Amino acid sequence: MSEESARRMTAGQRREQILQAALAVFAEGGYTGTTTDQVARAAGVTQPYVVRLFGGKQQLFAEIYTRASRRVVDALASVEAGPEAKREMGEAYIGLLADRSLLRLLMHGFAAGSEPEIGQLARWTLSEAFRLYLERTGEGPDEARIFVAHGMLINVLLAVDATEHSGEDAALDALALCTFGEGLAVARAGAEAAR
Repeated sequence: MSEESARRMTAGQRREQILQAALAVFAEGGYTGTTTDQVARAAGVTQPYVVRLFGGKQQLFAEIYTRASRRVVDALASVEAGPEAKREMGEAYIGLLADRSLLRLLMHGFAAGSEPEIGQLARWTLSEAFRLYLERTGEGPDEARIFVAHGMLINVLLAVDATEHSGEDAALDALALCTFGEGLAVARAGAEAAR
């Protein structure tokens, strides 16, 4: 981006630019391993500007984590209740696999759950996924728990780059295949795009 076009950004565009950079940087380094200076450098702004806009690292992370959580919950909530809801909710989640930063950020948020605001968001995300599954599918708590647990396993496999290391360990390959199913190609494409 040229200096001239950077100067012509509106405040809203600049804020969005910083949030996009923060998503990528926090997804890579996690909450504790990322500084506002790293986010500022990735966004092409100064660290004091980031702090002035967001108030600090916790507030910045909370904002992008809220967005990520809402994106997941909105994807699940978009499914209508009925006999196809179980399949459609799975497909909605698989549709998110292409955005590796989103899912890694969610994992980092769960790990940073001891921060009060972040922990509250992490708990809300899990509870909403559970509640929506119950509501949309009409199935019981055990099935909803399995759905949420399956989503967490997907996130863990992506966090450890299981799809990028296909062929190294037959058991891990089998776990990835039975976890992702038809979504394995989407997960691999997301890995390619993240490189």
